[in-house]
Amino acid sequence: MTTGAQALIFTLLDAGVEVCFANPGTSEMHFVAALDDVPEMRGVLCLFEGVVTGAADGYARIAGTPAATLLHLGPGMGNGLANLHNARRAHVPLVNVVGDHATYHKQYDAPLESDIEALAQWTHGWVRRIGSGASIGADAADAVAAAQATPAQVATLILPADISWSDGGEPAGPVDPAPPASPDASAVAAIAEVFRNGERAVLLIGGAANGEAGQRAADRIAAATGATALVETFPARHTRGAGVPALDRLGYLAEAAMAQLEGVEHLIVAGTGAPVSFFAYPGKASSLVPDGAHVHTLAGPDTDVVAALEQLAELVAPDVEPRLAQPTAVELPTGDLTVQNWVQVVAALLPENAIVSDESNTSGVMLPAATAGSPRHDVLTLTGGAIGQGLPVSVGAAIAAPDRPVIALQADGSAAYTISALWTMARENLNVTVVLINNHAYAILRLELMRTGAGTGGPKAQQLLDLANPDMDFAKVADGFGVPSSVATTCEELAEQFSAAVAAPGPHLIDARIPPLL
Repeated sequence: MTTGAQALIFTLLDAGVEVCFANPGTSEMHFVAALDDVPEMRGVLCLFEGVVTGAADGYARIAGTPAATLLHLGPGMGNGLANLHNARRAHVPLVNVVGDHATYHKQYDAPLESDIEALAQWTHGWVRRIGSGASIGADAADAVAAAQATPAQVATLILPADISWSDGGEPAGPVDPAPPASPDASAVAAIAEVFRNGERAVLLIGGAANGEAGQRAADRIAAATGATALVETFPARHTRGAGVPALDRLGYLAEAAMAQLEGVEHLIVAGTGAPVSFFAYPGKASSLVPDGAHVHTLAGPDTDVVAALEQLAELVAPDVEPRLAQPTAVELPTGDLTVQNWVQVVAALLPENAIVSDESNTSGVMLPAATAGSPRHDVLTLTGGAIGQGLPVSVGAAIAAPDRPVIALQADGSAAYTISALWTMARENLNVTVVLINNHAYAILRLELMRTGAGTGGPKAQQLLDLANPDMDFAKVADGFGVPSSVATTCEELAEQFSAAVAAPGPHLIDARIPPLL
């Protein structure tokens, strides 16, 4: 006889889900035991649920297919919600399996009893409670299909313990996800006329358009019409470097974004929405669209945005080739590390086909410009703004692409949220090089203190934004989790350590110590 847990795992595997990131508890023990019956499913243990969910996000961004999570009841899911939020904003496919009490036990209001459905609905995704072993396979197949809808989403399966351990589980075959909508030919034609009228236009692309094909089409349009093509501020996956058009990203700071959009008469969005300020600020507008500008939607999140861009390019730029970034040799800087020069070290030494998980925050402002002509690479950014994503995402990316070097550019304050991801890197022997940018402060919050009009703050305010009392020794923390580490305070040290770490198998952490920006 097949148990519910076995049927669930068989179904997930048959639907293409090959990895399960897990932090299980008692209610999930029969799922854990069933992994030995289905050895093709890879189980990856993480010490904190925020690493589980962030790793599943990173895996999906690179693999293009979902991983599963395994979380322990409502509190376990609660611990993972911040990175589920980032996954939701990244529009990645993710199958979130949450164990629950046995159906007959729920009436007793045991200490871990909670409203899991309410937590799952917060992700704005697909939610289903498994009702029986007879339905568990079909439920799982539906979850995988729902996760891979367009746009992709978090699909949550709630698994009662008694259904997991009972016989009578019935596996099911895969369900085809609903395909993306085809581009609207009339909308494409109308926007082609907008580009032909000679008025200043910006094309803002997002989602799948941030890959090579979408950017090539966007740059053809820009080259032919004189428009500006920009990538959304925080792309889930942005392909860039030599051989790819060097499209700038829309700025994070509202002031920078508004400068990029100043004087625009037409804003065309494709695979993303009209831009808004990340936060509200006293006396400043929330919308970043200039007054009087017209917003046109080429393709919404449910549409094949790459096809829409390619169709538009054929109308307005039929004989125009994209302008590709040329390989650029970056000279290695010398001297003490600063916020300006550490990015040049990384740019000069970035390996071919790297995956860059970028949560360097304020310290990485100059990174995109420095790496525009570096070897081709993919950048994974902080899509939902909930910090603590960078290290978990790099775990998932490394498991999805074991043949590619993964570089995690990680701010110190954000690293502390999910630092236990280092343990999973060591356990799985993942090829991740962590460059931990250690400026001993929540520098972004020092900046925001001023931008919100709250001033520079007195001693109490500054104490809440300071990470230097006591100072964190990330090299020792890494060693404690089993990740070899080193400390760099100069460009020469960072260059030597970075080259050695990338060349060696397994994970490494470089504690790159720089002075604070503010």
